[in-house]
Amino acid sequence: MAKVNFTAARVERHKCPAGKSQSFLWDSKAPGLGLRATVNGAKSYIFQGKIHGGTVRVTIGDPRSWTIDKAQGEAHRLQILIDSGKDPREEAAGQRAAHAARKVEARRHTATVGEAWADYLEYLRTDISPKTKKPRSPRYLADHAALAAPGGEIAKRGGAKTVRGPLAPLMTLKLSSLTAKTVAAWLADEARERPTNAAHAYRLLKAFIRWCGGQDEYAGTIAPDAYDSPKVTAVLPQSKAKEGDCLQREQLPAWFDAVRKIQNPVISAYLQGLLITGARREELAALAWAEVDFRWRSLHIADKVETESGRTIPLTPFLASLLLDLKRINDTPPNVRQLRRLKQRGEKWQPSPWVFASKTAADGKLAEPRIAHTKALEVAGLPHVTLHGLRRSFGTLSEWVECPVGVVAQIQGHAPSAIAEKHYRRRPLDLLRMWHDKIEAWLLQQAGIEFDARTAQAGMHAVK
Repeated sequence: MAKVNFTAARVERHKCPAGKSQSFLWDSKAPGLGLRATVNGAKSYIFQGKIHGGTVRVTIGDPRSWTIDKAQGEAHRLQILIDSGKDPREEAAGQRAAHAARKVEARRHTATVGEAWADYLEYLRTDISPKTKKPRSPRYLADHAALAAPGGEIAKRGGAKTVRGPLAPLMTLKLSSLTAKTVAAWLADEARERPTNAAHAYRLLKAFIRWCGGQDEYAGTIAPDAYDSPKVTAVLPQSKAKEGDCLQREQLPAWFDAVRKIQNPVISAYLQGLLITGARREELAALAWAEVDFRWRSLHIADKVETESGRTIPLTPFLASLLLDLKRINDTPPNVRQLRRLKQRGEKWQPSPWVFASKTAADGKLAEPRIAHTKALEVAGLPHVTLHGLRRSFGTLSEWVECPVGVVAQIQGHAPSAIAEKHYRRRPLDLLRMWHDKIEAWLLQQAGIEFDARTAQAGMHAVK
């Protein structure tokens, strides 16, 4: 190949001829130094040599950044490497690896818990759970985010400012600061105000620390005894349900009477639905009409455990009658005056897709039923019971009809707790319906509510 003496003018004039993808100009002063021009106009100094019978080509850099003298000097250095039997590409790879190692080491010393927590959340979002072999549910991910949130934002429910999550005080600390002493002090502070939340946050923090130990950029940063030191376990509170957060059999008449008198029919039906189905509050609130089958008496609920397919549970007769009333309300168009107002605003009326619809909620479905429930409890003279307590009440009261535990768990969406339940029980919907109807009938009997199930079934069959 022809060689020329590199000058600024020659470097500037060198271009790739038409019809070629690249063109080379070789320096006569520095062995192996070339100037490459591509069809898109880019130029770069390169070095080309031979080692162990093969050709080696290495990019040096852009002529706008490298002077001719510096490019020639780099070519001489690379030739010396080849003459000594070293491959310049291996040297470059070693330098890149060393640079990456220095970056990792620097991050190990500077990374905060919040930065690593963000990486951990991304891992939870994108990887399959090793336990369930399924993607993690949105609620599970939201729980992790909420426990580390700084608070102070306007809540979706009620409009008040959100409270900081129990893990928030740790987020600004460096990872290396997560020692047994630090975690124990944090846990003791949180346990004084909210012990159950603190215990839950500790379990998530424990999983996070274990995950960090398996990541190259975080391994060895956190002290190995940060979560299981006796200092930590000594202040770890027991996670337990609230005392009395469950309706008793003798309280059912007063509870049903007060809840059925709530003026908002959506909230009234929703609260009764929580007790009758034992569903989680978010699950039932997100129930859509498309997931209600009156003909075959079933509800399809987005399950916390079965994140992909959800679960199908029976639609009991009394609950069906409540939903039929809601459907009639939902499907009834507004009066002429209201329709005119909608038209003036450029809006068009259509039935809500949600069973428990709300005109004031941002997403169109019921968001805050707790206030009405609390007032109903006060009217009934009953101790406070949370919405989750209604779910707990279903599981507890079902024992009065001697319903199998596995049936209750399947209706409520609990994960199987035994090998037989997990691998050898496949209860069809009609078997669940038999027991679920018995549970509902017993609840109504204890509440003193007279209800004709046959009339309700006739109404369900009439729905298209």
